[in-house]
Amino acid sequence: MRYSESEKMEIIRLVDNSDLGVSDTLKELGINKSTFYNWYKGYQEKGMEGLSYTKKTPGVWNKIPQVVRNKVVETALEYTALSPRELAWHITDNQNYFISESSVYRILKERGLITTPAHIVLSASDSFKDKTTRINQMWQTDFTYFKVIGWGWYYLSSVLDDYSRYIVAWELCEGMKAPDVEYTIEKAIENSGINKKYMPKLLSDNGSCYISHELKDYLRTIGMQQVHGKPNHPQTQGKIERYHRSMKNVVKLDNYYSPEELKKAIGEFIHYYNHQRYHEAINNLIPVDVYRGKKEKILKQRWQIKQRTLQLRKRQNLKI
Repeated sequence: MRYSESEKMEIIRLVDNSDLGVSDTLKELGINKSTFYNWYKGYQEKGMEGLSYTKKTPGVWNKIPQVVRNKVVETALEYTALSPRELAWHITDNQNYFISESSVYRILKERGLITTPAHIVLSASDSFKDKTTRINQMWQTDFTYFKVIGWGWYYLSSVLDDYSRYIVAWELCEGMKAPDVEYTIEKAIENSGINKKYMPKLLSDNGSCYISHELKDYLRTIGMQQVHGKPNHPQTQGKIERYHRSMKNVVKLDNYYSPEELKKAIGEFIHYYNHQRYHEAINNLIPVDVYRGKKEKILKQRWQIKQRTLQLRKRQNLKI
């Protein structure tokens, strides 16, 4: 069986994040170890291009000028939290110069700034069957928890827009009760400015607060339809699950000694997530731009920048 570049990348990410170990994971996937390590080596050396069926080398006309290569390194050193993928789109959007993720990866690897593949969390293997096509069509909601030293457990209730991945509202709560969910939804309605005649669907798991009669009555009152994920099948809430995982990987790096400290840290991460983070699942756009209807405009600008950049490289390298 032949795998596409994206499928090979998903397998690398899965193996990298598996608790089973490389051999056992590959055995479960039915993939030969030598085959996997050939993919892995190709990705280490050339990024995504190293996963192609045939080795594609850019023509002389498309050679990246040294001044641009230096600028990539300077930008990487300035924005150390950005992955090669995020860095590539940051440069395109902020410096009006197109450069691919694989090119950024190779440049940084040549300078010794990357020693291992830059993995991201593996996407859920299944998705909700009714895919959204616009903002505020469906919201996902869920709880996750944090421990505050000397105070005990606190619970974060979030509402995420399914289409844009934008965090519409959040609230740090002392419990996981229906009123906590209701308050977060009220904040989401207020923050979104949505017309109450066109309420989004609400997707949640089957936790006790989400299946309670109290919440059902509240949602019926405001005209919001509730959808539950399949029991023991969390992939349908995969978007908010992945958001919570990404957030906790950052927020839980510190200890917190008061709820206010924790709330401040969560707020800072959500601002970064909504307003700065390039999200691979939404065409490497920032959630707030998609939520505010700027998606098509930005993608068009990127296409134009790419065409101008390629023409510029061609003139420079062929001395036209």
